Formats: sequence, C-alpha cells, structure tokens
Amino acid sequence: MDLVIRPALPGEYAALGEITAQAYLRDGLLDFGADDPYLDVLRDVAGRAAACEVLVAVARDEVLGGVAFVPSGGPMADIAGPGEAEMRMLAVDRAARGRGAGEALVRACADRARATAGCVRLVLSTQRAMHSAHRLYERLGFVRTPRRDWNPLPHLADTRLLTYALTL
Repeated sequence: MDLVIRPALPGEYAALGEITAQAYLRDGLLDFGADDPYLDVLRDVAGRAAACEVLVAVARDEVLGGVAFVPSGGPMADIAGPGEAEMRMLAVDRAARGRGAGEALVRACADRARATAGCVRLVLSTQRAMHSAHRLYERLGFVRTPRRDWNPLPHLADTRLLTYALTL
C-alpha cells in the first residue's frame, strides 16, 4: 500500500471529521454517545486546521485517518508546556486499521516535533480504554507521565485522561 502522510486539504476536512467522530463514537469513547457535544469538536477539522497542523494518512486518494499536530503549546494544546508539542485526535477509519496509518501519523508528528525549534518533547492525552493506542505509543518510545493525567470533565469522575510523552 502506498501510504502518504501530508497536511489535510480543505476538501478533505468533512471526510476526516466524520472518520474522527465515528472512530470515537463506534469505539465507545464518548461519555454521552451520539449526543456527546464533543462530536462537534471532532468533526470540526476546519477549526483545528485554523489553529494547528492537521495531517492525513492517504492511500490511493482515500483519507484513512488523521491527527492534529500542535507545535509548541499552540491554542489547541491541552497539556503541552514550554518546549513541548502535542498531538491530538488521532483517528483511523475502522476499515483501514491495521494498515500502518496510525503509526505513520504518530511518526509524522514526532518528526515535526523534532523539526520544531526548541521542542524537546511530544506529549499526548489518551483515554484509559484505548489499549491499542497505548501499545503503539509505547512501542514508539512514549512513556507514561501519570503526574500529568487530567480530567477534561471534572464533574464526571471517570473521564480522567492518561498522558504520554516522547523525549526527542
């Protein structure tokens, strides 16, 4: 398979937004299911692209997945501090999983972080249930940073996100 990682094009935003929303929804990662307000955020690729770099994995002109790369604590950062870049909303279409798109997207973020002046770490947040993603991150050299774990919805006790970091 000829897999290409590149910046998302505006004409691909809707497809990537739906891939991302469906990945979270079908994997049971949204507290309120189809009524979860975070679905709108996941679908808003144009909003992400205005604030950070959105990358896509493409094979034969088909978008397989994507990720948001936030350099040096940009406005889309949740946990990145000084000298850190962050990756967010990594998602691969269910039909395309197992073909290397997720790993290629993570590697592309690491490469961009290394190319960012003053960046020493790439960080991310992940849900406890994302076991496949955790294995991927650990295989690529990310380590858990439990002191940085956080809860985006403090009124819901079970929404604590795990954090990982890759030292560059």
